[in-house]
Amino acid sequence: MSRYVFVTGGVCSSLGKGVAAASLGNLLESRGFVVRMIKVDPYINVDAGTMNPYQHGEVYVTDDGAETDLDLGNYERFTQSVLSRANSITTGQIYQEVIRKEREGRYLGRTVQVIPHITDEIKRRITAVGEQGNVDITIVEIGGTVGDIESIPFLEAARQFIHDFGKENVLFTHLTLVPTVSEGELKTKPTQHSVSSLREIGIQPDILLCRAERPLDDAMKHKISLFTNVEVEAVISAFNINTTIYEIPIIYSEQGLDRIVIKKLGLADKPKKNKKWKELVYSYIKAKKIVRIAIVGKYTELHDSYKSIYEALYHGGIANVARIELIMIDSEELEKSSDVGGFFKEIDGILIPGGFGQRGIEGMIRASEFARLNKFPYFGICLGMQIMVIEYARNILKYETANSTEFNAKTDYPVISLLEEQADIKSFGGTMRLGKSETILKKNTLIRRLYGKDNIFERHRHRYEVSYKYHTELERAGLVLSGFTPDSNLVESIEWRDHPWGIGVQFHPEFVSKPTAPHPLFSGFIEASLK
Repeated sequence: MSRYVFVTGGVCSSLGKGVAAASLGNLLESRGFVVRMIKVDPYINVDAGTMNPYQHGEVYVTDDGAETDLDLGNYERFTQSVLSRANSITTGQIYQEVIRKEREGRYLGRTVQVIPHITDEIKRRITAVGEQGNVDITIVEIGGTVGDIESIPFLEAARQFIHDFGKENVLFTHLTLVPTVSEGELKTKPTQHSVSSLREIGIQPDILLCRAERPLDDAMKHKISLFTNVEVEAVISAFNINTTIYEIPIIYSEQGLDRIVIKKLGLADKPKKNKKWKELVYSYIKAKKIVRIAIVGKYTELHDSYKSIYEALYHGGIANVARIELIMIDSEELEKSSDVGGFFKEIDGILIPGGFGQRGIEGMIRASEFARLNKFPYFGICLGMQIMVIEYARNILKYETANSTEFNAKTDYPVISLLEEQADIKSFGGTMRLGKSETILKKNTLIRRLYGKDNIFERHRHRYEVSYKYHTELERAGLVLSGFTPDSNLVESIEWRDHPWGIGVQFHPEFVSKPTAPHPLFSGFIEASLK
């Protein structure tokens, strides 16, 4: 039977519950346990698919096409946990399912209520993941902050796990904030109040992860222990780091977090096997070479908007023993400037990520042209590939008004467009290509050499494609269409001929990159940028 670890948050949001949960999963896997990860999001949206990046950060896509919270990306990067749509639970999904059952008469005329019907559905979804195969521990991150009205049904369901499975099989880890006030003094009162709110619901945390600017001293830990009824050894210092988030499992391990969890859940202690993780983290931290990568996008103000891309670039740095410095360039600013080259002084490579909508597109096209003409390493992902096609059509084919029908429905040269069979679909997400699918790579291309194989499987999240009727014209003009779907209809990757490294892909390779297994495209991009 699986044990259950719930990770909650207090005081304020954005303290890093996702990384904390993923780090715990990493440590337990290093001890030989089979772990599964679940993210609970209290919002009423059914999934993250229609949410603005400024509201929610990036949308992370799983193999089966689920559009989920970015924390699932952390789970995949830190652990070997298998993820699907079952690992992402939202309030919208829960209520949608309960209402469906009520309409079908499944509750036999009873009044449908939050307790037990909503909480039972929450528990059913969590245990369905925990009962898969030989799972030892299911880690459930509950989004939001203790005290939020939206989180109450999920916290109540978590509390009921104690009665359903026994206290010895359920553990609560609470991430809280120990803020710094005047003259650098750390204050514990917010943590005391947060734990008090949790206890009012009926949950006594077993472990506290205390987020602070610096490590907590013993006196501070004893004070927190006294006022929260948490053992001193279980008060863990989650202090700020200046290196990489991949160091966090090591910091937690040094304080015995994995040992405490194993002890409290009554599991057999196993030796640690995280030597490889430590080696790659410290090799990155100590790297002498620095690579400066320009991210030209429309959501550069919010770090989480391109979270998986940033992490995959760091993985490429790990593969090349080089530190990555990210330079954010707002594509709208690029549109207004008369000096495009000025934005790329001392830059080693240019990456244009995915996105939707017309804002900033002309700036991206200018960046793509600059990279092509000046032989800069360039990596276009999803929208970034479509930008390459538009720029090439305008400047090489001399179709000056070439565009995507997403940005100009009446363009004379719709080199990027919806497929004909998609034109009449009205639902917002109905035209999306989502999840893992196959791409066949052409021989004697750069992307084929990087992957080292003809057939690849990558995750997608887009709706517009390179228009069929321009394939031949683009190829005759010198653009290399290097990857196609198995039916050869849809372009999956392109390259600039006679260029050191200019690749665009329609899929999202960043979603499957890990620090222990950097994606070959990101490794190759960083290698080319180093040169």
